[in-house]
Amino acid sequence: MAASRKKEPGQLSVMDQFDHMKEKHPDALLLFRTGSTYEIYRQDAKKVSEILGTPVSTRTVGKEKNVDVASFPHEALDTYLPRLVRAGMRVAICEQLENPKQKKKEQAAKHGETTSQQPINKESDMPRKKKEKTPQEEPVKTTKSAVDETTPKEKKSESQSATQGEAAERKPREPQMVTVNGDKVTHGHAYQSKTNPEDWYFTAKINGEQLKPQKMDPADLVAYKEKELTVPQLMERYYPTKLMPRVPDVAYQVANVLPGPGGNLTIDKFNVYKETDETRADYGKYKFYAQVGDKKMSTTASREDLNAYFDRVATPGQLVERNFGDRLHLQSHYEQFRLPEGIDPKGIRVAKDKEDGKWKVSADLGDGRGRTSRQELSFDDGYSLFKTKTATREQIAAKYLTEEISTKLAAPLSMEKSASMKM
Repeated sequence: MAASRKKEPGQLSVMDQFDHMKEKHPDALLLFRTGSTYEIYRQDAKKVSEILGTPVSTRTVGKEKNVDVASFPHEALDTYLPRLVRAGMRVAICEQLENPKQKKKEQAAKHGETTSQQPINKESDMPRKKKEKTPQEEPVKTTKSAVDETTPKEKKSESQSATQGEAAERKPREPQMVTVNGDKVTHGHAYQSKTNPEDWYFTAKINGEQLKPQKMDPADLVAYKEKELTVPQLMERYYPTKLMPRVPDVAYQVANVLPGPGGNLTIDKFNVYKETDETRADYGKYKFYAQVGDKKMSTTASREDLNAYFDRVATPGQLVERNFGDRLHLQSHYEQFRLPEGIDPKGIRVAKDKEDGKWKVSADLGDGRGRTSRQELSFDDGYSLFKTKTATREQIAAKYLTEEISTKLAAPLSMEKSASMKM
């Protein structure tokens, strides 16, 4: 019967307590108070080491050998606990339960010392009346009361109530938003950099997975602190592709086809790689590689397109069109370019430069504002304009001159030009 009797919580060893708590709270980091330090065991020790940088040692804990252990002083809890929480960890602080047998022995020894002193007092007080004997028994009653207050049953009830309190606190938090794909966004918040206090970062979790923190714009930080920007709005600003609808998986499993100038083009291969050639200017950058027919092409990938690729919100065909459309002379590539309002297409000129023999484009700004500079066309854009006819002069001008046109149109006219126009 004694062998089959279940152990009281106070009779459990440290590692038994660890296993007992892990069964109830598998997702929590368990911090055990041992004297003046907090110790963390097994898999929890490795997680804490990764976050806090504390060393992990292997030693015997109780009767169990080769246990991974990380520790830190109890006074460092106020510093380390917020760091663990910011890293997305759920933390439970466990006070080790004392062995009731050992405690009873200690209390029995104290009780023996108290009772051994009582007869001396009683003999010296023999002449006193019986009613004075009642106060003499009070120290004994007080000692017994102290034993009763620390019984294993009460300790067990206290431990259970504490566990229930922790369980109540660890209820799955409500998502701050749900994406069109059904993903749940939680833990969205801004935090200050420890290395550079001037920098703030925004981060969140999607379906429990931590997202890479993104540096915040100072204006966004002010708006967020004043509650003018919500977590969904910050998600849209810093993780836009996480909120876009994902394309079907089949788009990455079969060859994509694009309409080309001479018929359909099949994308035979498309992937992402990191440039490892140290002699290249784009060494260490992520690049797209595409193979379309006999053409093998690569280009540095933008951050937006990389996110679209890894989050699967754009098909390989869309990414090839966006990054290699000019090399494939796709009409759809040039359709994205439009001239700003107020530019007369008749003022666009594409001509060969007599000095260097290269084709260049310029545009008349109108209203006495003069012309733009002359920008050299790439071979592929010239081929699309003159050979495949998949690009127009207006589209070529918009591709090369839009930024300059917008800047000059925004600048006020000089007084001389304004006066000459009135004349």
